[in-house]
Amino acid sequence: MASTFRSLIYVVIIMVLSTGNTAWMLVSTIMVLLMTIPGIAFFYGGLSKRKNVLNTMFLSLIAFSIASLIWILYGYQLSFSSSTLLGFIGIPENLLMEGIGVNSLTDTIPTYVFAGFELTFAALTAAIVSGSIVGRMKTKSWIIFTILWVSLVYIPVCHWIWGGGWLMNMGAIDFAGGVAVEVNSGFSALALALILGKRKDTSLLPHNLGYSILGAGFLWFGWMGFNGGSALAANGLAGSAILVSNTAAAAAMIAWVILDTINVGKPTVLGAITGAVAGLVAITPAAGFVGLSGSIVIGIVASLISYYAIYNLKTRFGYDDALDVFGVHGLSGVWGLIATGLFASPAINGVAGLFYGNPGQLTIQIIAVVATAIYTFAVSLIIAKALDITIGLRVEDNEEITGLDTALHEESGYRL
Repeated sequence: MASTFRSLIYVVIIMVLSTGNTAWMLVSTIMVLLMTIPGIAFFYGGLSKRKNVLNTMFLSLIAFSIASLIWILYGYQLSFSSSTLLGFIGIPENLLMEGIGVNSLTDTIPTYVFAGFELTFAALTAAIVSGSIVGRMKTKSWIIFTILWVSLVYIPVCHWIWGGGWLMNMGAIDFAGGVAVEVNSGFSALALALILGKRKDTSLLPHNLGYSILGAGFLWFGWMGFNGGSALAANGLAGSAILVSNTAAAAAMIAWVILDTINVGKPTVLGAITGAVAGLVAITPAAGFVGLSGSIVIGIVASLISYYAIYNLKTRFGYDDALDVFGVHGLSGVWGLIATGLFASPAINGVAGLFYGNPGQLTIQIIAVVATAIYTFAVSLIIAKALDITIGLRVEDNEEITGLDTALHEESGYRL
């Protein structure tokens, strides 16, 4: 009887609007939006060549807009429908958000607020993928790829892990996007880069590192809403997620600076901000499940993995992932999901990992990693190959050499 009464009380509580939770989620949504505009735009733009800075920023801007529109039209409904088709995709009930009113609730926040928060995740993930193809892809091909990718890759994977899909039902845990955002974007970026092929000039010294530092700052700031907002409430779990996220980023940055000092004899600012992003990537799935000690280990190992991927793995296999989306987001995302299965503490969110007596959770996390990586890589590869055969992916050689700002936009990022 007591158990039933508690359940009834819980149902009543979650159906009542919390203005505090709503305010926090509105702020978090805006913070995640800032991760793309201007975060990713400045981060990637500064890392690109001077002649491609506007085009690089444009890739993020247009991806964000396309994903935003798709999310409203059908993306949210397919991802978070109350019914599912074999755990693979949701069965839409409210296309164009019809039937969802301003007073409709998801937990203790308006459904519009929840949908808007999740919209920024989808749009950010699409923008992240663009880092692998800067300086060599046609605008129309990127636009069509983004439409198809959001529809066929992001939306199903989001449903798998967060919308009642098969990974969620299997017990996989991903607090803020290791599956849907990081592994998804990283392996998709690798597939797209492989189909596009290498740039004519594969050297890529940042033309304006100041832009990239500014972008990294917006990313670090926004990531607190990205991870903290995933608690969907203004509570202790949100506070814990923010604290462990910042700790992992700091540990990863310090680890990267040490690696640079050992290998090249001096610290680099580019290395420092790359390390911070790797740490934030890795802590994303774990943010709501691990404590501070686990977050430090997660951050340090993320830098080790991404550092090796960028300076060894990439050279060995010869793929041209221009801004290292696979090396940072893909592989640190893999590590973050696995680490969640290792360090998840029941004291944080009621779920135990291997080190707290639950080896089965690690197995489930590995299954989630493998399934996501295979699906996203394969479907992205098919989409890219189909576009390459039909309309072509790559710009003309002379356009690539001249620079895409002039060739595709007839604009320049700087006064001549």
